[in-house]
Amino acid sequence: MYNLDSDMLLGRPPIRLRMPDGTVRPDRLKVVRRVPGALLVRFESVLDRNAAEALRRAIVEVERSVFGPVADGEFFHCDLEGCEVRHVDVIGRVVRVLTYPTCDALFVERPDGTNLEVPITDAFIAKIDVVGRVIELVNLPE
Repeated sequence: MYNLDSDMLLGRPPIRLRMPDGTVRPDRLKVVRRVPGALLVRFESVLDRNAAEALRRAIVEVERSVFGPVADGEFFHCDLEGCEVRHVDVIGRVVRVLTYPTCDALFVERPDGTNLEVPITDAFIAKIDVVGRVIELVNLPE
């Protein structure tokens, strides 16, 4: 997930590109600069317009280890992906975190194939244990 306030990519860390078909390939950031509302980047592998066009809808990923540690009670969205979600019993796993204007939400995939969105607010979340990979809910969204 892109954080407009982050300077991480300006340091040109090692990256990988997740392509729309799900394949992943390593690449390097050759140039990174801030423009209004975004970052403009040039990838080492992109030599022409056709190569740039092939990256449409690709996602730039950075290894979690590059992020560094967080304070107690804090987490990165990527830390929540794959966590088991419980409300009395296991109800599913976090597939991704969605960002809405009013709050972020867990996108939970249930064992029966259905999905559930759980707002990351005190009204729904009792405890987030990133190390134990478990998120306990107070309530289920309707």
